Amino acid sequence: MSPINRDLVATCWTTAGTGLPDGPSERSSFSARERVSAAADAGYVGLGFVVDDLEVVRDTIGFDALREHADRVGIRHLEVELVKDWWRDPAETPWRTRWDLLRDAARAFGSPMVKIGPPPAPTVDSLDPYVGPFRALADEAAEIGTRLALEPLPFAGISSMPQGSELVRAVDHPHAGLVVDSWHVFRADTSLEELRRTLDPATVVGVEVNDADAEPQAGRTLFEDTRDNRRYLGEGAQDVVGFLRTMAELGWDGPWGVEMLSVEHRAKSLPDALDAARDTTLRCLQLAEADFPTADVSSIQR
Repeated sequence: MSPINRDLVATCWTTAGTGLPDGPSERSSFSARERVSAAADAGYVGLGFVVDDLEVVRDTIGFDALREHADRVGIRHLEVELVKDWWRDPAETPWRTRWDLLRDAARAFGSPMVKIGPPPAPTVDSLDPYVGPFRALADEAAEIGTRLALEPLPFAGISSMPQGSELVRAVDHPHAGLVVDSWHVFRADTSLEELRRTLDPATVVGVEVNDADAEPQAGRTLFEDTRDNRRYLGEGAQDVVGFLRTMAELGWDGPWGVEMLSVEHRAKSLPDALDAARDTTLRCLQLAEADFPTADVSSIQR
């Protein structure tokens, strides 16, 4: 087998500073230009932005100027998120304003994907109401040359990767796929064997990695656990090395999105946060690649 790709993407929260998911504002405490430069300096090939960040970019330097800056410093991959409520009537829930902003940014950035969120908990009984809206939005994504990437969450209505895979199969659209996040896989109690059995590699748009303790802290919800207590790769109890190896064996050869969220991570300077996330991920990639006889693991060392 070929060596495992070692390219890394700092997904939106990894460079967000004090920005928090579902907070009063998800806006990063660092400017978009600063984040792009820091990611390039740390050796990442890309990074991500949420809607609140993109509103600032649109209203200040503009999307084209940020893309030009990324090109200058060697960042080739810019991804954007998150579309919510996409299955609802836009006349009742005005989600299209958010989608239009993401679509404009994705077009200017040449984004490989736009992430979309699942419906809220509890786990839905039927996927039927989501198939048509997902397919229609995928048509719009195709018009700008990007793909939609649904991320199943264990605390949401589409709560596991097998369930997400079932929905994407029903949508049956080349521009509709999945983000496979290791934290969400393990917290949904999906085994690597089940992941291997139910995941169609052709539908994988992105892969994200992080780590966690064996169980959430007492009294903490899964959302609080994912927001505040993630661990750097290899510093928790999840089988992240097995996950990396499984995804590579399934054929994933794209960049690995490093999605780090924790109180500890947010307290670091931007360069220190990026270095910690990079170094721990590369160490785990080295371990995952050890079973690949054609791999040259020495080149992973930094």
